[in-house]
Amino acid sequence: MTTLAELDRIAITVKTHRLLQTLLGENPRLEEIMRKAMNETEALVGVRNWVLDETRDRPAALAFYASKHPTREDFDALEWRDFAAIRILDYIDNAGREFKDLNLRGELAVSNPFRLLWLAVHHGTGGAKPGFFEDMLHLFRQFTGARSRTLPMRERVEEWMARYPSGLDPRIVLLRQENRERILRQIIERMGRGEISSRKFRFEEGMSEEERLAKAREWWNDMNFHLTFAIRSPGLLNEMLGNSLDPDTMKVLYRARDAGIPFFVNPYYLSLLHVRVPYFAIGADLAIRYYVTYSTQLVEEFGQIVAWEKEDLVEPGKPNAAGWILPPFDNVHRRYPDVAILIPDTVGRACGGLCSSCQRMFDFQRGRFNFDLEELRPKAAWSQKLPELMRYFQEDSQLRDILITGGDALMSSDTSLERILDAVLDMARAKRDANRGLPAGEKRAEIVRVRLGTRMPVYLPQRVTEELAAILAEFKAQASAVGVKQFIIQTHFEAPMEVTPESQKAVERLIRAGWTVVNQLVCTAAASRRGHSSKLRQALNEIGIIPYYTFVVKGYMENNFNYAPIARVVQEEEEEKVLGRVPAEFHERIKGFPLEAELMVEQMTALRNEAGLPFLATDRSVLNLPAVGKSLTFRTVGITRYGRRILEFDHDRTRAHSPIIDQTGKVVIIESKSISEYLQQMDDIGEDPAEYADVFGYSLGETEPRMPIYDYPPYDFEVTKEITNLELEGAATG
Repeated sequence: MTTLAELDRIAITVKTHRLLQTLLGENPRLEEIMRKAMNETEALVGVRNWVLDETRDRPAALAFYASKHPTREDFDALEWRDFAAIRILDYIDNAGREFKDLNLRGELAVSNPFRLLWLAVHHGTGGAKPGFFEDMLHLFRQFTGARSRTLPMRERVEEWMARYPSGLDPRIVLLRQENRERILRQIIERMGRGEISSRKFRFEEGMSEEERLAKAREWWNDMNFHLTFAIRSPGLLNEMLGNSLDPDTMKVLYRARDAGIPFFVNPYYLSLLHVRVPYFAIGADLAIRYYVTYSTQLVEEFGQIVAWEKEDLVEPGKPNAAGWILPPFDNVHRRYPDVAILIPDTVGRACGGLCSSCQRMFDFQRGRFNFDLEELRPKAAWSQKLPELMRYFQEDSQLRDILITGGDALMSSDTSLERILDAVLDMARAKRDANRGLPAGEKRAEIVRVRLGTRMPVYLPQRVTEELAAILAEFKAQASAVGVKQFIIQTHFEAPMEVTPESQKAVERLIRAGWTVVNQLVCTAAASRRGHSSKLRQALNEIGIIPYYTFVVKGYMENNFNYAPIARVVQEEEEEKVLGRVPAEFHERIKGFPLEAELMVEQMTALRNEAGLPFLATDRSVLNLPAVGKSLTFRTVGITRYGRRILEFDHDRTRAHSPIIDQTGKVVIIESKSISEYLQQMDDIGEDPAEYADVFGYSLGETEPRMPIYDYPPYDFEVTKEITNLELEGAATG
């Protein structure tokens, strides 16, 4: 491992010298401070005094800088130059601080940007890369006012949105039909050669080619056909895509296979990828394509991936990172007092496909998750384990919300899912009945929300049958009678191109069953392109889906390729998503939408028209912290010599957390990609980096307010203050 002293002696490159000259040329005061400073300490003092002097008449900036827990109102009061002043002061306050960089497998990173600048000025050393100096150059342009922020007008955002057709565009629908025919013919040919077979999906003797194709078209509507003939190898993937993948991509895919990374793409989802690229939708499928193909970084890190969330490393009998004591099985995940995740021992531990940036890639690496669907079918022990898991929810004092996921909740068969929902119903009823015997102030929280986490409306909408909808409708009717008030399907559309006639039909069935469908978007690099998320929100609204979360990609270097820096997430929130924010006068109205979930499309259309909104942006942008909770409350406290930012996150203080957050304090994240690297990637995929130029300036964030539609319904009694199943001492916080 290279020492700090050795790094300090590394000469900077020619490009870095030129960036340094530009930085100093644009900032004579900075150059004077650096050249007069005899050492880094004098440089730090000089820069600090300069910044404080320039900021003395900006009380909002000084108040935000000094506050330990600033509010969203404090954030909204900041001017563009204030962001830069606060960042410079935070850099100075954290100078010399060491951080464990899990992007580099635990190497120590030391942030001391003004030391690097001083070394470069005096000795031409320090080893800082162009990405570092580009970030510093934009920082001082922002601080001095040489560059101001230009917020895009609505017309500009809508112009960006128009770059991305939805999968409901008739021209796209025709292309997908063409893709379906190509894939089916290839499957038929392979069946004819005996390379693939199925006891369920077989052709009768003597059937002509056209008869076989007609039969295969019928099979296309059966989810089991897609699971049976899912593509599990790089070679078959390329063949199904008309051998259109380039050699470099194939090389990475073969390396991924050799490294043991699972491969599972069903024919329906594969049909969403372009082979014949239309002029009106160039690059429109990239967010989908990058979910199917793997990156070099993922291949190189597989086997070395560490758990992003500390709760994934729970030891039986010991509290998890949030201090929660869990059942002695790997079926319950919990971060908050009021909600816990249930992961059943069913096929629901798998998905309809594998996303390349899957948050569970760590679990695939250690073999806990796989795509052996027969092996995942419920065992006899599951029927004995399920009641015990339900007792955990029933007897807990604060749990009021159960999220059934996996994997994917809807990968479970109808029979398995019905048994799980029946168990949830019995648990909710028992929890309510037990409360009748408890005095006021000692009553436990009752179950008021049931959620199913699924990507099946996207990956495999054929799963959402009339039979499934009937099961969900019946459960809602019965659970409503025992006090459950919110029934939510949490899905994950990544791109407007995933909104297809098939997915629309699936969502219609879920809505007709009385469930509210919400979406969680992961802001990957491809999804972060200008206008992409806004167009997705619009396309989702049109089929009755409400946006719920926009997530920062989590993970370390394995997800570097798909990672969009948090600055871009904040930029999107402040410059594009702002067009769809629902005015306060409509909050109560939208809060009542789930009460008539069957009319969700009509309700959203009417509100959009009345409020003059192109889409409803009801989602919050957040990062799942490696410790406890979700937040986008952060400050940029450091930067590596490669230009990768070091961010310090506070917890979202507007919602209930485990009290352990007062012990753990703030959480540090080192990004896996610099802003400069991100902009180069945007350029490589056909974007104009100039459209993103202000992204360098977004160095602070405050978690957005929660829309009232996502609030828990109130009880008509006081819930006990007691918190059960919590043990702060010994929690796995390290």
